[in-house]
Amino acid sequence: MEASNRQFFGNKVFMKVIGYSDPLSVTPGDNISFMVSCENDTYTADIVKLRRGGKHPDDPDFKELHIPSSIDGDYSGHVQEIHVGSYGLVPNSPTFENARQLTITAWIYPTTPLKGIQGLLTKSMVAEGLGYSLFINQNGELALRVGDKLGSVAEVSTGQPLERAEWCFVAGRIDLDAGRISVHQICATWWRDKQQIIHTLDPIKLGCTTNNAAPILIAAFADGEGSSGNHIVHHFNGKIDGPKLFSRPLMDSEISSMASGQVPAGIMAAWDFAMDISSDRIVDVSGNEFHGHLINLPTRAVTGHNWSGSEVDFRHASSGYGAIHFHDDDLESANWDPDFVFEVPDNFKSGIYAVRLQTQGSQDYVPFFVRAKPGNANAQILFLIPTLTYMAYGNEHFYDNLIPQLAPHTNLELCPSEYGYIKENRLSSMYDLHPDGSGHWYFSRLRPILNMRPTYYNRSCASPFKFSADLHVTDWLEEMGHEYDVATDEDLHSDGVELLSMYNVVLTGTHPEYYTENMLKALETYIEQGGRLMYLGGNGFYWVTSVDPQRPHIAEIRRRQGTRISEAGPGEYHHSTTGEPGGLWRYRGRSPQRLVGIGFTAQGVDHGSPYRRRPDSFQPAVEFIFKGIKQDEIIGNFESPILKF
Repeated sequence: MEASNRQFFGNKVFMKVIGYSDPLSVTPGDNISFMVSCENDTYTADIVKLRRGGKHPDDPDFKELHIPSSIDGDYSGHVQEIHVGSYGLVPNSPTFENARQLTITAWIYPTTPLKGIQGLLTKSMVAEGLGYSLFINQNGELALRVGDKLGSVAEVSTGQPLERAEWCFVAGRIDLDAGRISVHQICATWWRDKQQIIHTLDPIKLGCTTNNAAPILIAAFADGEGSSGNHIVHHFNGKIDGPKLFSRPLMDSEISSMASGQVPAGIMAAWDFAMDISSDRIVDVSGNEFHGHLINLPTRAVTGHNWSGSEVDFRHASSGYGAIHFHDDDLESANWDPDFVFEVPDNFKSGIYAVRLQTQGSQDYVPFFVRAKPGNANAQILFLIPTLTYMAYGNEHFYDNLIPQLAPHTNLELCPSEYGYIKENRLSSMYDLHPDGSGHWYFSRLRPILNMRPTYYNRSCASPFKFSADLHVTDWLEEMGHEYDVATDEDLHSDGVELLSMYNVVLTGTHPEYYTENMLKALETYIEQGGRLMYLGGNGFYWVTSVDPQRPHIAEIRRRQGTRISEAGPGEYHHSTTGEPGGLWRYRGRSPQRLVGIGFTAQGVDHGSPYRRRPDSFQPAVEFIFKGIKQDEIIGNFESPILKF
């Protein structure tokens, strides 16, 4: 028996080899890169065509076909880590160095103030203490720390923990010439006394505080030279609005006036997060052009400290959207180095493939999809692969916590190595929550997606799910001798109806839930032009989804109404990447019933049930669909298998 990551019986195993690809979909002649992490010294790689998922004793045989290729062979193993947590990065500048007088200000909205140290605006290295940092300390208090190159460190805090989910104006003031540092905070909640909390530490004796190569980080700390993910620690959970640096120590009255909207003289840098919301850029409006960028997809288009509720679309608002919501488990890309690149040969047939990675005691499949070249269909049938849905559910583990009444067939012994890796590396899906309880609104394919595997079984229903379930469709097509091409959601989004018009019939996957406007328009136009659409799924065409125009590996949703695990906050329903209103397609006039005649209204995780033919099914126009089925026959009246171990 081949080595496998799957373990149904006995002791748990852990993944020793794992990978992902970029891109997911290719045509003959394209290149595709494969990123691999392996704990052993060597691993082997080859390509298989996937036909049927599974690998469980009660399932029909797992079906794969080895396709000899240029990448077949042995490779050196090396571990590649995943570093989660979002932050802003402003490159180091001489202007930020050798500062003896400085003031840091910002509005903050902490959502886990008691979780431990969290950076707010920092230019320091934790291990050395050199530099300056405004942060939340281990007691949940606002704190300011400064350190010089001789190893002297001074730190002051407010002595009062910050409150969760409340806006607060904060400042850290450094005046080494006068020998003092201080922290200030003003609660913005309207029913509270807005008296400043000021704590000062003096006298102190420190030299210059910024003789280091660390960048300025917003919402994190640096823990060593450079700015790569493995040197970034102590991520902040919550919103930050309008951080600023002043080249002098502001007076108490000036800091107080800033909480009321006034800005005193002496600005060194002022980052306005309301600008370029659709991008990863953060803009300095001081005129000094200390611009930066965001790492790991923090949430943009969120309400700030001065949002009034009079406008709920950030594109039309003159104020109120100057915040970014950071999370310590955000992730845009694993950023692994590619181990090898595969050039798809011209004779490669359209279909579902995977690079099979094998090392001692472990195995992984990294799927990819080969579509036909534009204008060169190889068949009359197109199978649409719902990759946006795969990404939305990618690495989900929320269902592990469902109560037995909702998921009576849950089996937490399934896929232990996959789930172990997911949790160990803090990978999440659109169905999981951030540590502060907020929802995930972005998802990216540039990471291992461990439930997008041919051998995956869903724990809540103990069955193949999404990708592994869709392989049953390809198995049926091949078993029946039907030639077919495949294409992905990304292909449909970018190519539109031109992609579909090459085919007589288009098949959906088993769960095409996440659809963009481009994709819906393409299907609608295809049907209007006489195309045939076979809807083989449930819960299809449900959530408004957008693909980032500049970063197509990123998709976005904003949940509201409908069956949901989390919901976007008031004023935060519009997508940051495209500006369109999020939620259900139903509430934008595109209910699934309009497209395919049926739509999702409720759910449960239990036994399947049969179907009974309705009178309309006997109309001549659809008679061919039911050929061979008796008039009084109930369809699917057999026991639904539940996998038990």
